[in-house]
Amino acid sequence: MSLVETLKIIVLGIVEGFTEWLPISSTGHMILVDEIIRLDQPEAFKEMFLVVIQLGAILAVAVMYFHRLNPFSPSKNRRQREATWALWIKIIIACIPAAVLGLLLDDWMEAHLYNAYVVAAMLILYGILFIVLENSPITSSPSIQKVGQISVKTGFLIGVFQLLSLIPGTSRSGSTILGAMILGCSRSAAAEFSFFLGIPVMFGASFLKIVKFFLDGNSFTGSQIFYTLLGMAVAFGVSVYSIQFLMSYVRRHNFKFFGYYRIILGAIVLAYFGITALAV
Repeated sequence: MSLVETLKIIVLGIVEGFTEWLPISSTGHMILVDEIIRLDQPEAFKEMFLVVIQLGAILAVAVMYFHRLNPFSPSKNRRQREATWALWIKIIIACIPAAVLGLLLDDWMEAHLYNAYVVAAMLILYGILFIVLENSPITSSPSIQKVGQISVKTGFLIGVFQLLSLIPGTSRSGSTILGAMILGCSRSAAAEFSFFLGIPVMFGASFLKIVKFFLDGNSFTGSQIFYTLLGMAVAFGVSVYSIQFLMSYVRRHNFKFFGYYRIILGAIVLAYFGITALAV
């Protein structure tokens, strides 16, 4: 195991944990950071690692919202347990569009869209959309204040918006939060439902990547197992803070800041990789 590689893994874990839950594209940031720090690992492992590290982030949601998402909790009455099951039904239904198209398009997306220029374009586009949305009257009086008020139909439509996140740089949380707000959800309800949607989506995506990794004839070395577990652990710890930060932030602010951040970052990325390409 290399000390330099270990430090790179820690950096990637921090980036994943902080950006996974903010509407600024964790996958986009991971691709861009790896372009700069360059993990000294086989390409097959890197492609798998950049997805599987998300398991650490999703475990933070599972732990922080365990009671709320647990339909078997002995401290819940019958009505509360039924409400929890109803929430899970909405989550599963909302995940169907991305699960189906994600399986069909995964290889094509990876081959054609996983590059810095697509990431930069999506960062800028959705940054503009967030600013436009926050300047529109749609967000002034949301009809859905709590996650429990989201209907099955609305949940499914939010899942359709989640399809947009198949394009790197879009942001899974960004597309679902944007869609939920357009459909009448408050900022906090949109953010929480986005967290919950991530549980089956990210577990499924990670499982798919691991299966493909082994089916392609690859295997883990001892150091790669360590790097994967370390990255997940760092992503878990940072995600706890990131989730708390976002929920506190949206109670007092809108999403314009993230819109401007995306535009600025997208412009920097275009400039950086444009200059790099010219210098080659």
